[in-house]
Amino acid sequence: MKLTDFKVLTFDCYGTLIDWESGIFAALQPLLEKSGLRLDRDAVLARFAHHEVAQETATPAMIYSELLTEVHRRLAAEWHVAVDEDAHRRFGASVPDWPAFPDSPAALQYLKQHYKLVILSNVDRTSFAGSNKRLQVTFDAVYTAQDIGSYKPDPANFRYLLDKLAALGFGKDDILHTAQSLYHDHATAKMFGLASCWIDRRYDRQGWGATAAPPPDVSFDFRFPSLEAMAEAHRREAEG
Repeated sequence: MKLTDFKVLTFDCYGTLIDWESGIFAALQPLLEKSGLRLDRDAVLARFAHHEVAQETATPAMIYSELLTEVHRRLAAEWHVAVDEDAHRRFGASVPDWPAFPDSPAALQYLKQHYKLVILSNVDRTSFAGSNKRLQVTFDAVYTAQDIGSYKPDPANFRYLLDKLAALGFGKDDILHTAQSLYHDHATAKMFGLASCWIDRRYDRQGWGATAAPPPDVSFDFRFPSLEAMAEAHRREAEG
C-alpha cells in the first residue's frame, strides 16, 4: 500500500490540522487562574477529554459551540469555580481562535494538487469556517457533526461520509482517512474497511492529551509525526 494509491484524503481537523490542545489550554486559562489549581497541561487536557466525551454521548445533536459551553460548565463545577454565563459561552466560541499547526497550510496546499480533500469533523459549521481561514485551502467537501447529528466515533459519521463520497463517484479503496485521534477516527475507520493514516502529533509525549484513550486493538496503515512529513513521503513516492 502506498500514499499514491488513493484519490481522496478525508481529514479530521482538530488535533490533526488545527492545534486544538494549545487552543483549548489557552482558552481555559481564565478558569484555571480563578480556580487556583496547579494542574499541568496534560492533566487539564485529560479532564477536558473526559467531559467532552461525556457531553457528546449525552447530547449528540448539540452543536459543538454549545457543547463546549457545557464542557466549560462541567469543568467549572469540577474545579469549584463560580463564573458567569458569558465565561462559559466565550469558551464555546473559542474554536476560531485555536491556531493551525505551522505545517498545515503548506502541506494541505501540496496535497490538494494530488487528492480531493474532505473534512469529517466533530464541529459546527460556523466554528469550522473560522478554522478554515487559518488552513488557507479550499476543501472539496466539509461534513460536520452539525450536518450529521452525532459525534465521532459514532459509526453514523463514517456512514454519512462514505455515502456522500459514493455519490461523488468514490469508493472505499479511493479513500485514505487521515487523523490524529485513534479514539475518534481510526478505530471506526477500520470498522468500515477504510485505510487510515495516523498523524501522530503527540509522538514525543506520553498520554492521549485532549482525546480519550483508544481501544487496545486499534490499527492504522501509515504513521507520520506531522502533515508535512506525510506530504514529503508522498513527494518521494511520486518522484519514484
